[in-house]
Amino acid sequence: MRHKYHGFIGLGILVISEALMLAGVHPFTTWFYSLAWWSYILIVDQAVYHVKGSSLWVNRRGEFLFLIPCSAGFWMIFEGINVYLNNWSYINIPDETWIRWIGYFIAYGTVLPAIFETTELLEALGLYRNIKIKPISKTRAWYVPFTFTGMVFLFAPIFFPRYTFPLVWLCFIFLLEPLLHARGGPSLMRQWEKGDPRTFFLLLTAGLICGVLWEFWNFWTSTKWIYTVPFFSRLKIFEMPVLGFLGFPPFALECYVAYNAMAMLRGKGGWPRHEYGRAGKTSPAFMFLSLVLFIFIFVLVSRSIDFYTARSFI
Repeated sequence: MRHKYHGFIGLGILVISEALMLAGVHPFTTWFYSLAWWSYILIVDQAVYHVKGSSLWVNRRGEFLFLIPCSAGFWMIFEGINVYLNNWSYINIPDETWIRWIGYFIAYGTVLPAIFETTELLEALGLYRNIKIKPISKTRAWYVPFTFTGMVFLFAPIFFPRYTFPLVWLCFIFLLEPLLHARGGPSLMRQWEKGDPRTFFLLLTAGLICGVLWEFWNFWTSTKWIYTVPFFSRLKIFEMPVLGFLGFPPFALECYVAYNAMAMLRGKGGWPRHEYGRAGKTSPAFMFLSLVLFIFIFVLVSRSIDFYTARSFI
């Protein structure tokens, strides 16, 4: 196994940027959150490589790089929903539009890599290694109720936002899991059919770990988000209402099913390592259309964030 040092580079960046951020040195007060997360991703990836002998960055770099725009695009969906729900706002963000938008991409691009790298590390360390359950019956009868539930969870916050806003952190699990199961992709339900819920619990744990770090690193930096959720705003840990931490574990499940659904459309890849049966490169036409769609969504939502979610600028 070759020696890798990217984790040490990440650790150095994390320590230096945190010290300078706490000292109030610009631009670390503005960019600390992204610096911290990319440092964390490098550190965890090296830890995974050290334990397993392989990792996303070292052995599956193409998939790692593909995760970044997928991550930014996926999180933009929630930013778009938040324009309507107004559950969080940004303060002290850069005044220059082009710098601000680059910042959106860099920050949102960390979401999927962070969750998947954390999950792989927990797996490499043997967490939940021996967990088994009684296999559930193999059937497709759950497709319709899952899809119906996902639709309800997606649209209920539009009509009753004050009371149902947490449901958006569950809707894509129910909407996309039947599709993955039917098409032979990485499916959580198929794993339960085999009596193996390990990935399910690893993702839940990784989601909670990342959630705590999201809120911890966000709390100290001057450029940050603050929450304006109904009912739960008084008792907080960092900026997050305490009950809000319950949303991070299922969000990791959403990331899993959403990314694998995107990989399925691409025709290759997936996480963990999975191929969808189509050899060769992804169609250039598909990649072009995906790029156009991503740019359209990114520009539209970024402008919406600027007008509706951003509360103050530097």
